[in-house]
Amino acid sequence: MLFIYYAGPVWFAILVTAIAVPALQELFAMSLPAARSLERNLGVACGAALVPLISLAPHPWGLGGIALVFILLAIVFLLRFRDLASVIGQFSLVLLGFLYIPLLLAHLAMLRGLPDGRGWVYLVMLVVMAGDSCAYFSGINLGRHPLYPAISPKKSIEGAVGGLLGSLAGALLAGAWFLPMLTVSDGILLGLLLGGVGQFGDLFESMLKRSCGVKDSGTLIPGHGGMLDRLDSLLFVFPLAYYYALLRFGG
Repeated sequence: MLFIYYAGPVWFAILVTAIAVPALQELFAMSLPAARSLERNLGVACGAALVPLISLAPHPWGLGGIALVFILLAIVFLLRFRDLASVIGQFSLVLLGFLYIPLLLAHLAMLRGLPDGRGWVYLVMLVVMAGDSCAYFSGINLGRHPLYPAISPKKSIEGAVGGLLGSLAGALLAGAWFLPMLTVSDGILLGLLLGGVGQFGDLFESMLKRSCGVKDSGTLIPGHGGMLDRLDSLLFVFPLAYYYALLRFGG
């Protein structure tokens, strides 16, 4: 929390890049075969480099970085393909990793770079954490109806509703506490939008894990899975919060 408050844009982008590295490692370890170790490592390095390029570099360097990374990885896969039936699928998984982690996560650094960026980052954290906590307790105590059993059997509709109410309360609290420019309408819209989309982010990561046949994305945080398990909701929320702040308040 103190780092979010005191760090400048460059140091904050470095922190976000450091967060992206284990998340990319976990995703590629889940989705790519062990024989693709070079592609995994290169994907992690290129993906991590995209975070500061997207969040700090002036236009069009960020877009140019994405293009160069695509060309580099395309050449590597072209020269190192083993099975024509699977190479495009594996290449697509690396590109999915770039879209899913560096592109979305770079919006955290972009959000922090706004004039009221500290407050907006705190708002996102409050909305997501309040939503997660309320979803857990309402699901444990009131959960009766499965939400999406094919993807996440333990989640319930009651838990999802409780989580949405928690996110709503978190957004309204943020407006009353440290983002005074937010109206009650802003708080309601942000709580429902960010809370709802954050739950979709959680389900999307669960879908990836089920598709890859793993329970947790990693073991970085004992008892809580990997870095990607901690980021799942946030990744979908950072871009929405950034563009809402930019369009509603002009950055």
